[in-house]
Amino acid sequence: MTEEKYLFKPETKKLIAIVGGVGLLLVVLGLWIASSGGGHVEEHALLDDNSTLLTSIDHSSTLVSEAAAEGEHHAESPIWKRRLLASLWQNNVMFTGLAIIGLFFVTIQYAASAGWSAPIKRIPLSMASWLPIAGVLMIVVWFIGSHDIFHWTHALYGEDGDEILKGKQAFFFWPLDGTSGLPLFYILRMVIFFAVWYLFFIWIKREMLAEDVDGLTDHWYKLRKYSALFLIFFGVSSSVSAWDWVMSIDPHWFSTMFGWYVFASWWVMGLAFITFTVAKLKNKGYLPMVNSNHLHDLGKFVFAFSIFWTYIWFSQFLLIYYANIPEETVYFVQRLTTSPYSWVFYLNIVLNFVLPFLLFMTRDSKRQITIITLVCPIVLVGHWFDFYLMINPGIMKEDGGIGLLEIGMTLVYGAAFVYVMLSSLSKMPLVAKNHPMLQESVHHHI
Repeated sequence: MTEEKYLFKPETKKLIAIVGGVGLLLVVLGLWIASSGGGHVEEHALLDDNSTLLTSIDHSSTLVSEAAAEGEHHAESPIWKRRLLASLWQNNVMFTGLAIIGLFFVTIQYAASAGWSAPIKRIPLSMASWLPIAGVLMIVVWFIGSHDIFHWTHALYGEDGDEILKGKQAFFFWPLDGTSGLPLFYILRMVIFFAVWYLFFIWIKREMLAEDVDGLTDHWYKLRKYSALFLIFFGVSSSVSAWDWVMSIDPHWFSTMFGWYVFASWWVMGLAFITFTVAKLKNKGYLPMVNSNHLHDLGKFVFAFSIFWTYIWFSQFLLIYYANIPEETVYFVQRLTTSPYSWVFYLNIVLNFVLPFLLFMTRDSKRQITIITLVCPIVLVGHWFDFYLMINPGIMKEDGGIGLLEIGMTLVYGAAFVYVMLSSLSKMPLVAKNHPMLQESVHHHI
């Protein structure tokens, strides 16, 4: 069998560079517009923003008053700076998700001894090449902007501090205390997660490429072992990272379903990106082994897990709404009633459930490259809005918005991610020619 390679053509690199350049220009223009109209505003904690609502219910009124008083002790950065940091953090979290889901997709195929996916596994593997860059960016942005992104990093842990945050102090600062200013446990978790994820990526990639050389089945058995170990670690680390990087932006609020919710958004987004890439490569003449049955399977994944994401979204919303506890409902009140976010809240459901459900409902639609290349970008854009809604309201409060800065930053990250991914893809065989289940995949039919 001849070895198929992806050719990363100069014109493709040029297009990616143009997209990145346009994105950078939009970021600069967006910063200029935001700085010309932005200024310093007084900071209010999430509970402080909604103190009228909470105190009117006469529940935890003492706690709210203490949080409000504490919020007066410091002022926020200019709006343009907070928008920049919010956009950086959103894209860090989102593209980290794309990278780790690439590795997750590969590992579940090996753990399940799946044969149908043999010709396409190099694509999600190449997505994971972004992981070391994602780790560096995450740590750098945290140290630059943590005080603007995370309310809990402020000095709220003294004798008269915020009672809720003092209760969560060990989760962030152990073995230090909140007055030290360095959340050692939090930073340590971040470093460990990225280090272990990248270590598994190196091991798995090494065995996959070694299999191409000697064709020994020993590599497949090692890959299955590594995959099982990775999935155990990922099950814990994905949830904890969701709490650390997203949920703690709103430190007075929590949801026991939030780890699943972030994973569901990452997973659907990653599936849509893999499916879109396979369809585009197939359309360019690559992947001759991939047929309409493989596309159908990938389309079913996107269809099914869009419904799964909706189930998690609705369950979280319903339980919080039904319980009607002020500390929990304040999260949705802010997103439903504040003008920069209310329209995004409803658009989120349309893009991430209604359109994928209707467009991918029939069997034929999931087998057509034209439909796939329409639906998958809708899903990707939809989950960009989903992460926007998770992250920006807690950082920006009522000052949020979507403009040139946010669009440009996403184009910059997207161009960089695609460049790293395609560069990695071009340096390895596109199909694992010695995969023990390759013939099963060639004759795959559903």
